[in-house]
Amino acid sequence: MENIIEIKNYTKKLKGNIILDHVDLNVEKGTIIWLKGKNGSGKTMLLRAMCGLIMPDEGEAIVNGTRLNAKQRFPKDTGILIENTRFWKNYTAFETLKILAEINRKIGDDDIRTTLERIGLDPYDRKKVGKFSLGMKQKLAIAQAIMEQPELLLLDEPTNALDQESVNIARKVILEENGRGATVVIASHIEEDIKDLCRETVIIDKGRIVSGESVLSHT
Repeated sequence: MENIIEIKNYTKKLKGNIILDHVDLNVEKGTIIWLKGKNGSGKTMLLRAMCGLIMPDEGEAIVNGTRLNAKQRFPKDTGILIENTRFWKNYTAFETLKILAEINRKIGDDDIRTTLERIGLDPYDRKKVGKFSLGMKQKLAIAQAIMEQPELLLLDEPTNALDQESVNIARKVILEENGRGATVVIASHIEEDIKDLCRETVIIDKGRIVSGESVLSHT
């Protein structure tokens, strides 16, 4: 199988501290992998490396055929949910996604409405995002990541702040995205929400990948 992500000897220091320590990782196209680790283990930083939000002190990241560097920071065809996504407070969910969709102009209003409905938000709700609960904001963050049906999805704690019904919806959406061919990388410390979604588990601790295992039974 072809790799969509190749992380090679990736090392990153911040304020003198090593946050990623000679990381090597290959992710095959069409799979779902779980980056498992405690808070502060380096999961989020590894996702940030995959989408060009940080640059290495050593090594490299090649994502979807693009070698990420200062001139080419962001990989093509990638949907991203990293940490606490912030939105404009004075727009509705639909208006927010419509503004974001203008950047690439790949999708129209009907696609945006469908995406919001899939994740459990009302596309006709006039409530401003500033009035949203944490769970509603998280749903909107997932929606912006998936709305253009990207080839690669990088999701950091996607079930954070969601109630159980919304967790089930998010899980269903992740499987649907993978079913249409998307590769999904999920960083999470919430095992019960994530484990049985993923075909491979990669454990990270103190900025190092300490083990990985394939999951033979996949739901």
